[in-house]
Amino acid sequence: EAAAAKKWNVPVSEVKAVNHEVVHTGTGKKLGYGELAADAAAQPVPDPSTLNYKDPKDFRYIGKGQVSIVDLHDITTGHATYGADVRLPGMMYAVIARPPVTGGKLVKFDATDAMKVAGVEKVMEVKGWPWPSKFQPLGGVAVIGRNTGAAIMGRDALKVVWDDGANAKYDSDTYRTELEAAARKPGLVVRNNGDAESALKTADKVVVGEYYLPHLAHVPMEPPAAVAHVTGDKAEVWAPVQSPGGTRSDVAKTLGIPEQNVTIHVTLLGGGFGRKSKCDYALEAALLSKALNAPVKVQWTREDDVQHDFVHTVSVERIEAGLDKNGKVIAWRHRSVAPTIASTFAAGAKHEAPFELGMGLVDLPFDIPNIRCENPEAAAYTRIGWFRSVSNIPHAFAVQTMVAEIAHATGRDPKDMLLELIGPARIVDVGPSVQKLWDYGEPLSSYPIDAGRLRRTVEMVADKAGWGRKLPKGHGLGIAAHRSFVSYVATVVEVAVDDKGKLTIPRVDTVIDCGTHVNPERIQSQIEGAAVMGVSLAKYGNLTFKNGRVVQSNFNDFQVTRIDEAPQVTNVYIMPAGPDVPPSGVGEPGVPPVAPALCNAIFAATGKRIRSMPIGKQLENA
Repeated sequence: EAAAAKKWNVPVSEVKAVNHEVVHTGTGKKLGYGELAADAAAQPVPDPSTLNYKDPKDFRYIGKGQVSIVDLHDITTGHATYGADVRLPGMMYAVIARPPVTGGKLVKFDATDAMKVAGVEKVMEVKGWPWPSKFQPLGGVAVIGRNTGAAIMGRDALKVVWDDGANAKYDSDTYRTELEAAARKPGLVVRNNGDAESALKTADKVVVGEYYLPHLAHVPMEPPAAVAHVTGDKAEVWAPVQSPGGTRSDVAKTLGIPEQNVTIHVTLLGGGFGRKSKCDYALEAALLSKALNAPVKVQWTREDDVQHDFVHTVSVERIEAGLDKNGKVIAWRHRSVAPTIASTFAAGAKHEAPFELGMGLVDLPFDIPNIRCENPEAAAYTRIGWFRSVSNIPHAFAVQTMVAEIAHATGRDPKDMLLELIGPARIVDVGPSVQKLWDYGEPLSSYPIDAGRLRRTVEMVADKAGWGRKLPKGHGLGIAAHRSFVSYVATVVEVAVDDKGKLTIPRVDTVIDCGTHVNPERIQSQIEGAAVMGVSLAKYGNLTFKNGRVVQSNFNDFQVTRIDEAPQVTNVYIMPAGPDVPPSGVGEPGVPPVAPALCNAIFAATGKRIRSMPIGKQLENA
């Protein structure tokens, strides 16, 4: 407005920005924002206190829930471009046989039978990097064909000898025993308020909960795929990547070319959940294109995806809560044992990184005088990567299940116990014992740990779900709440369990407080999806290792929830917020409360406490 006023030589009070234009109210003259951009950039930066902001009642789009998805029609009708859809003239197709054990190496291969497959044109070694090496390729043997089908059949005919290396000893059952043993001993202290050790010794009663959550695979709907065309010192990549800037940098470093010579074309993602922020598949395509002097598509199969993922960590969470004679929690000790994502970047990393600790462990918002959090060592034997909601998943499951366990031990209502532990509305100070408190990359001054906001989500979801309502036999309600990605989410799940242990989910209610929000319809979609994913992980999620190898291979043995098992009704409620409340996360915060709310509901319905994920067949004898 100031730029337009200067241009027209009129008082700024006579101009108004309306619908992408600035209008002179006296004459009706108009200038588009583009026409004013250069002049506006030359204006001095105004004092924010002097600015007049649009009144929320005048918003046309923000918060209205009426903004359609631009490419929804193309997605629905199959006209959208995903990674596997990219075609270039002269393109070759590749699949890769990778070491079955993380850190393994190629010893030798025989391509005789592979070269007999119609359509196979070449078999060659792919360079691998010693583990850990961030997102660099595992290496292996590439089969190049005139189409992906021929390349896959050629790979099936390969004879390959691997040196499995030190990680061949990795066994999920043995490792679980090691994690459990570590959780029962003192570990690195990462938060210490008061004196939990003494309080536990003098407590009238101690409630103990130990929880196990296995590795998980991302299994995005479209497995990884990438097309690369390297010519001289220039490279173009077409791929569904979540971090195009990071991919550009890694391609440049891997090929030894200037970063400005790398172009990344981002296709539709086809699902990511964190997997496609690791660009190993794009680097494989770039290396092969450079070697073959032609555009190359590298296609991962579902088996490749499951067995060579950057998997979600496995963990044992042990919580001991000390109660006084009135049933009030006076001490809380939480030991979290899990291989860290940091192990993907640096050898020898055995403690959770600050960002993992800050996801529901050291940032516990409970009003308990004595809190102690410990992180015993856990070595990694496979590639660990971030996954939708990351360490919030195990931490929230343990904390919110323990809340329900304390409620049962004291004869209290789980919702009332949760509110008592959250305590009064206040800004939570975790104390000086927490070093490098991670707040999702945001300033704590703008995004404090606000117990009042968490409390309000619990109160609202209990009201919306009809907490305490009379239920049919075999039904139960469970509740859980969690702060993650600086948003606050509370969920109530209703379950029904029949006399044969069959589990159905009639209803899920979720409240999210994500501050100022622009597109509520997208928030609803994310929370609905989080309910389905959370149920899927709780019921089936389980990636296991034997002799260093992933046991599962596809959806036949790494199951996901199908449509007939999904919640029958999912209600989403967005906490109202004024423009003074900063916006916060939506895509990830909906997942962590689902599993504990589900399992708490199962206990309410059956008396069966689920402490080990996945639920699997644990209800057959409930």
